[in-house]
Amino acid sequence: MSEPFDSPEDKALRMNLDTSIYGTFAEIGAGQEVANWFFRASATAGTVAKSISAYDMTISDALYGKTKRYVSQERVVDMVNYEYELLEKRLSKPRGKESRFFAFANTVRARGYKDTAECHGWLAIRFQSQPGRPSGTIVLHVNLLDQENVDQMEALGILGLNLIDAAYHKAGDLRGFVGSLTEFIAPGRIEIDMLRFEGKPFEMVDNRICALELVRQGMSSATVFLPDGEVVQAAEAFYKTPLLILRGSFLPVTNLHLDMLKQAGKVFPPKGVSEGARPCREVCEVSLSNLLRNGEVDLVAFLDRADALQAIGKVVMVSNCPEFHRVAALLRRFTREPIGMILSIGLLNELFKEKWSDSLEGGILESFGRLFKSKLSLLVYPWRNGNDGEYVTADNFRAPEGWKKLYEHFLENGMISDIGCGDEKLLEMTGRSILRVALNGEEWEKWVPEEARALVKSHISQLK
Repeated sequence: MSEPFDSPEDKALRMNLDTSIYGTFAEIGAGQEVANWFFRASATAGTVAKSISAYDMTISDALYGKTKRYVSQERVVDMVNYEYELLEKRLSKPRGKESRFFAFANTVRARGYKDTAECHGWLAIRFQSQPGRPSGTIVLHVNLLDQENVDQMEALGILGLNLIDAAYHKAGDLRGFVGSLTEFIAPGRIEIDMLRFEGKPFEMVDNRICALELVRQGMSSATVFLPDGEVVQAAEAFYKTPLLILRGSFLPVTNLHLDMLKQAGKVFPPKGVSEGARPCREVCEVSLSNLLRNGEVDLVAFLDRADALQAIGKVVMVSNCPEFHRVAALLRRFTREPIGMILSIGLLNELFKEKWSDSLEGGILESFGRLFKSKLSLLVYPWRNGNDGEYVTADNFRAPEGWKKLYEHFLENGMISDIGCGDEKLLEMTGRSILRVALNGEEWEKWVPEEARALVKSHISQLK
């Protein structure tokens, strides 16, 4: 059967007819929605060794061990490992030479009766690409956006089907793999915000690129990497956490960036932090548009920048939100604690340009209204005019004509504040200036932290 498929049943039938694909389904929380597609298609015995639902917590704990959270990454990994190892133990002798074993698992919180809480789930597949070969595991997290339980269950079932099919037929093509996950699922029904490959078959896979691909294809608004390179959900990383956000292209990462974070950290977070909140996190955020070269994401430049930022201990976030008010709305989904956004004078001036609010009926006024909604403040780093030497701060910044009174209101109410500069010599060189100087063979190292100098050298070598 050739692709594209006409229906999910066609996709399930292809796998059922491939008798080398054989495995177990373990589903908790939204019925046997994934296994159901294989039962709908003919030749089910070619694929399904076992299908199980362990709804009762006591039964679930007896099978997979006790857990604090049943809908969690830890739970789905325990499930898929238990079922895979059990399958191999029971069937490796009679079927191991011709079968490519798999175990699929999900644990899901779907819409309940009179329920308005977040609906989401974890899906995982552990599988062999060839009989007798080491297995690998793919894990993803999905947010279910439909309002009705029956619609969420349908989307979940198709997503699981797509994941199993992609594991066997697209694991070597990341772009095709990600794109196939939403086949037969209309836009706006699900959001996939975490995807991870692990195990011996995927030792060469960089999961940061997997996460970036989710953002590039519009399946997630943002992805987050911790300083050790681990890909995590933004909702998990930022839950109950005050956030200090520095936006930029970070090509290169400079000592100026580090000073901006240092100065902002002296005044942030403010007193409005909730009791029991986690420690403040410094996050360096890159818009997807800043990673493009000739219309395509430059993966080498992306990894170089991520490596440099992580090497200096920063959390990295990549988003598809070029507008500040969209980033603010995105972050507010993940935390109710204060958010501080660090801006240069140049970016402060950009906020008053209409191009960043063209999509809003209320224009610039609406964009500011969305930006400052609930515990968000702008922390402005100064700038020195290279032509006349004028030192510009948030306090003496001249807002565009017609917006001066509004800007004064922001200042007076602490929505915008000046954070000062630790070393005014840093204002002499921008990132572009540093690259230009480096390209000319002049001294540039003093402007860039040691951990980020490899990024400059790599970029210059590409330009020569």
